Amino acid sequence: MRDPLSAATDAFTGFLFGKVETTRLPVRTSTGQAQAVYLPTAAPGLGDSGVIIGREVYSGKGYIYDPFQLYGQQLPAPHWLVLGESGNGKSALEKTYVLRQLRFRDRQVVVLDAQGEDGVGEWNLIAQELGITPIRLDPMTAMDGGIRLNPLDPAITTTGQLALLRTIIEVAMGHGLDERSGFALKVAHAYVNETIVERQPILTDIVDQLRHPEPESAEAMNVDIEDVRAWGLDVALVLDRLVDGDLRGMFDGPTTVGIDLDAPLIVFDLSHIDRNSIAMPILMAIVGVWLEHTWIRPDRKKRIFLVEEAWHIINSPFVAQLFQRLLKFGRRLGLSFVAVVHHLSDVVDGAAAREAAAILKMASTRTIYAQKADEARATGRVLGLPRWAVEIIPTLTPGIAVWDVNGNVQVVKHLITEAERPLCFTDRAMTESSTPEADDALAAQLELEAEERAARMERQLKLNDSPESTVA
Repeated sequence: MRDPLSAATDAFTGFLFGKVETTRLPVRTSTGQAQAVYLPTAAPGLGDSGVIIGREVYSGKGYIYDPFQLYGQQLPAPHWLVLGESGNGKSALEKTYVLRQLRFRDRQVVVLDAQGEDGVGEWNLIAQELGITPIRLDPMTAMDGGIRLNPLDPAITTTGQLALLRTIIEVAMGHGLDERSGFALKVAHAYVNETIVERQPILTDIVDQLRHPEPESAEAMNVDIEDVRAWGLDVALVLDRLVDGDLRGMFDGPTTVGIDLDAPLIVFDLSHIDRNSIAMPILMAIVGVWLEHTWIRPDRKKRIFLVEEAWHIINSPFVAQLFQRLLKFGRRLGLSFVAVVHHLSDVVDGAAAREAAAILKMASTRTIYAQKADEARATGRVLGLPRWAVEIIPTLTPGIAVWDVNGNVQVVKHLITEAERPLCFTDRAMTESSTPEADDALAAQLELEAEERAARMERQLKLNDSPESTVA
């Protein structure tokens, strides 16, 4: 129970000056002194070992990330998902990350480059800088000495070959193989592998055997030979597209000699393939399985497999199943899979929602660049982001992203060196000028806008610290 004198004093003070929130005297200080208050609010970093990405926005600390260094302590899996709309810095992040990883002698990177400009893939400049020739898959040049990958390469196990053939057919048909078609393919593949020993078996051999099956294959199942031929007809028609159709030349012969799988960087240039055609997921499947059996080896190297336009993988149930198996090698053989996707909704609402969920679950690192508000909310629900991160995603400027490393969520500004800049900004077709000066002008403009925002915030803080604002 308050005494009458204190109550009367409070009433009189309130009548003169309005309601008093606190009787504690205000603390007056400068902005420079008050900024120290923000230090305890900065999230802990990821350590100081690995590749520098940039700086954490709120604390200004350097941000260092390396899945191979973090694995086992802070990361349950080394795989990484990069999201965001075009023009916000995904491509620059990927390229600088690869260039910096290659500073380590035990690193090796494969890139599936699905985007192109000026007739070459967008990784062409980096490949040239490192003295590497991209593996350009192009149906227009395949018959004229172009690059060829053989799905029946002896380097791939018999089981792997059959799984790859099934995936190619299922992707092209848009549904799974029934038992009869699967049986016809199986016996044709077995016969070709048993009888062709003087050279590499090729897809033409499988097509010929499907059209003209051996009587023994029918007798083994006690069915008529015409039934076996009918079961394999649709399969033969699909494979025929790779032999005589619009994809001919790339997969219907022995693997091209001279592909250097020991190079530090291997770039598969898919820019000449229509990204919206059925050819792209077929290519993804063939390249993925071919690499699984010819590139990944238990030699203690740390490997990075970076896939542009990765929705071609995650959005196809049959291709996604193959890549799920590939991702499981990450822990045992030191593989980090990096998937670059524009919109998560394209994946989680697609035909391969279950497979996509499994792949997303394996990605312990998620980097999200600016998205529209509704897309950001959907992404936050799927990935389990905290509310504050979801709210700022639509406000992010180019080069700044939300990083979620197994629950450690921070806002990071990606930093690019002057040496890296000419290799990273290659979107000349979408800009008015292709000169380095134009890129520098754009960067300067973005930096100026950031400085103006910081100045406005500082002026506001000084206003709040002034005696007048304190009395008010």
